[in-house]
Amino acid sequence: MERKVIVIVGPTCSGKTGLAISLAEKLGTEIISADSRQIFKYLNIGTAKPGKSELQRAKHHFIDLLDPLEEYNVSKFETDALSVIDELLKNGKVPIVAGGSGLYIRALIDGIFNSVDVDTDYREELKKKREEFGIEHLYNLLKEVDPESASKMLPQNWKRVMRALEVFHLTGEPIWKFQNNYERRNVYNFVQFGLNWDRATLYKNIELRIDDMMKNGLIDEVKSLLSRGLPKNLNALNTVGYKEIISYLDNEITLDRAVELIKRNTRHYAKRQLTWFRKDDRIKWLQINSRTDLVNAADFIVNNF
Repeated sequence: MERKVIVIVGPTCSGKTGLAISLAEKLGTEIISADSRQIFKYLNIGTAKPGKSELQRAKHHFIDLLDPLEEYNVSKFETDALSVIDELLKNGKVPIVAGGSGLYIRALIDGIFNSVDVDTDYREELKKKREEFGIEHLYNLLKEVDPESASKMLPQNWKRVMRALEVFHLTGEPIWKFQNNYERRNVYNFVQFGLNWDRATLYKNIELRIDDMMKNGLIDEVKSLLSRGLPKNLNALNTVGYKEIISYLDNEITLDRAVELIKRNTRHYAKRQLTWFRKDDRIKWLQINSRTDLVNAADFIVNNF
């Protein structure tokens, strides 16, 4: 029997969660969340995590799984998610994967060894460190996490050093492990559906979501996270929504500026997501113009799957 898996992708605020839940209800199955931030406990409002009522409608995997101080990466996700997929298929259920973390999706479908691409935000962070502290600082960071690769590089070749740091950041593994021509044998038929909105409408959805986040207590959520003793530079908090509010709480910017930056940075993030997903010609794009279209999309997927 063909081992089919439904995958719902798209930019932030495109309705992936709602569609996945509707599909799960119609098919009597469960959802695998491919979101690198919703996996952490306590990060609720800022990650647009499904609420209690939504979680009751369909079982979600990889939601509220880890403490923010715990480390997790795309390599672990590939292994863990494939295990859940196998279990669901064994029980006669069609797994539904939904999320906007493009690297997680690609690793799941193609294997991490074929999927170590780039992390734009982390790369910018490394560039800033190079400018502020110099190339020796980057080289010393690499020696700490991947001494074998560092021993084969010169500090002056900072682009190679940055790439090795980036791979370790994404996978938790040294770059030399990925220099083998490894290819995972794919035994699943991943059927991908992408949600495509008119750009202006999508940006309006983003504006409304950020306004709702502020009304629902994003500032108090960030205060609560920091009161737990979480470092401000924690990777989990280096996320749109949290980092801007932290800057506000540190009196670096005004609240109005923080909200403005959250909206702008979320739009930029959505654009990067679309650019990423549109590189994959296996995705079947569904044009969405309203919430009603999302309901129709669920019926379309069930009828054509």
